[in-house]
Amino acid sequence: MNIEEIKVIADAMLEKKGQDVVALDLRPVGTAISDYFIVCHADSTTNVVAIADNVEDRMIEKCRRKVLRSQGQDNAIWVILDYGDIVVHVFQTEYREFYRLEDLWADAEKYEFKDAE
Repeated sequence: MNIEEIKVIADAMLEKKGQDVVALDLRPVGTAISDYFIVCHADSTTNVVAIADNVEDRMIEKCRRKVLRSQGQDNAIWVILDYGDIVVHVFQTEYREFYRLEDLWADAEKYEFKDAE
């Protein structure tokens, strides 16, 4: 179930030129608030919003899932989409570098997604 949804999210990010798309499997860590984080970044606030909107659209269209909570669309420097078991993070580039979310969860298994150019 989750793996297919992770792929839908990653593809939605890549469709809108999300960069360095990474999923972190947090299940073995045990202290996380969700099973997976999926993270990407973009260079502009416009692109951050486009990515987040596309993720929401594709999750409804392909998985019949609506976001439970979202935050950050107002300033679009870090948008969070909470699906309960999956939390999506779309950063503006310099904020991803600053917060280094992947480093905070270094024990998690990491999956990288690339655009099929």
